[in-house]
This record gives sequence, structure tokens and C-alpha cells, in this order.
Amino acid sequence: MIGTLANAGAIIIGGAVGTAIHSRLPQKMVNILFQGIGLFTLAVGISMSLKAQSLILIVVSITVGAVIGQLLDIDKSLKRAGEYLQKRFSKPTAEDGNRFSEGFVTASVLFCVGSMSILGAIEDGMGNTPNLLYTKSIMDLISAAALGASFGIAIIFSSIPLVIYQGGLTLFASFIMRYMSESMTDNLTATGGILLMGLAINILKIKEINVTNMLPALVIIVLFSYLIK
Repeated sequence: MIGTLANAGAIIIGGAVGTAIHSRLPQKMVNILFQGIGLFTLAVGISMSLKAQSLILIVVSITVGAVIGQLLDIDKSLKRAGEYLQKRFSKPTAEDGNRFSEGFVTASVLFCVGSMSILGAIEDGMGNTPNLLYTKSIMDLISAAALGASFGIAIIFSSIPLVIYQGGLTLFASFIMRYMSESMTDNLTATGGILLMGLAINILKIKEINVTNMLPALVIIVLFSYLIK
């Protein structure tokens, strides 16, 4: 769990720095930072998606995962959590509340969905030095500072779902790692990459894609890969 705690700490520090410099950072600078994050996220997503071992399984998993996510309306639940935290710790206007929720959801997905989260949690769960999560912490600190400059304190609170998700993966990995084949890991990474590509499209404001409701695909792909291996 030490890798996840370090990662959460980096997000808190980065988010705090970004929030502090918000008023001093020109909007044009915020925009270009966002564009940079969007392009980087897209590149990482494409790289991850190339690890796919079974495109059919991935397509089916994303489809089934999206249906489950839509029925559960995970996106709405995350937004409600963001709204609760906003009301609890500040007095927002309607516009501020929307920005808080948007920032909370965007950062939560960005920091949680990715090969480094998955593989880093597995590495940590095996009892090895969590080098991947340490590297991810540096990247997330920079991203959190950029996001914090636009969304403010919402980015700090995105460390909560990261601890739950990544910490849960670490504990889960410590039990099931012996059953995970290379193809299962590759399919999981590729599925996460496709979701990251969707998030990148959102960040770049090309088209609005409900990536949050597709997150169950990360569980479905593992189950399908295990059953069909």
C-alpha cells in the first residue's frame, strides 16, 4: 500500500500547488497545460491499447461494462460525491459546483485508469518495491498541479477514489496474481488504454464521452479473459 499512499500524497501536493497558483496563472496557460495533458493521455492510451491480445474480448467487455455502468450510473454517483464534498467544504455558486464535480470526476478517472495503476498495484501487491507507482506519483503530481490550476480543491479530493481503487487493486492482486496470465494482463491494459483515449477526447473537448460509466469493463475483461484462456 505504500506506493498508493505515495501516489495520493503526490496528488494532494500537486493539487494544492495548482489551487494556490490558480489566480496567478493566465487562462491561456491553463488551456495549453490542458491540451498538453490531453495529448499525453491520448498517446499513453494508444500505446496501452496496442497490447491487446483479443480485440473481440475487449469489444465485448467494453460493451457489457458500459451497459452495467449505465444501469448503475457510476458517473452520477461520482458527481454526487463531488457535490457533497463541495457543499461540505465550501459555499459554491451553481457554476462552481459544476466545475468541482467536473474536476473531481476528470481527475479521478485520469489518476485511476491506466496501465501504471494496474501494473503498479500488482507490483505492490506482490511485495516488491513499488517503482511503477513511484514513477506514476511524479507524473500525477505534475498533472494534479495543472488540473488544480483550473479546477481548484476538487483535484485534492480525487486522491480518495485513488486510494480506494489502487489500494483495493493492491490487496486484490496479492491474492489473485498467481492466477493472472500474461494475456489477461495485456487485455486489461489494452482495455484501460481505450478508456484513457476516451478521457483524452474529453480533455481535448473533441466530444463528450461518458468514460466513467465504462469503468466496469476493467473487471469484465479480467473475468472473460480468465474464462476463455
